[in-house]
Amino acid sequence: MVSLREMLEKVLKDLKAVGDVEASAIVSRDGLLIASDIPQSVNAEAFAAMTATMLGAAETATSELGKGIPDRVIVEGKEGKIVACGAGSKALLVLMANPNANLGLVLLEMGKASEKVKELLK
Repeated sequence: MVSLREMLEKVLKDLKAVGDVEASAIVSRDGLLIASDIPQSVNAEAFAAMTATMLGAAETATSELGKGIPDRVIVEGKEGKIVACGAGSKALLVLMANPNANLGLVLLEMGKASEKVKELLK
C-alpha cells in the first residue's frame, strides 16, 4: 500500500521531471512542510514558511483591492524563479525554477500537479 506522503512526493518528482524545476514542495496554508523535493542546500522549512507567507500576503493585498484571490504568485530574479499557487483549501504547491525556465510549460505542469495534490488532500 502506497502512503499519502509517497503519493505526494511522486507528484513533486513528476513535476521535477518537466525540467527547469530545481526544488518543489507541498506546504500547508500556514507554512508547514507537508512533502518536498528540495536539495540539501535549501532549508526546506524556511522555504515552506516564506512561500506560504508570500502567497498569503498576495491574497490579502488583492482581496483588499477588490481583485479577488490570485491564481499564483511569481517572483523572478537573476538567479531563478519562485512560483507559489493554491492546491485546494489545505495546501499550496511551491517551486523554484532556474532563471531560463520555460515558464509557460512550468505553469502548465504546475496546474496539473496542484489538481493532483488537491485530490490527494481532500
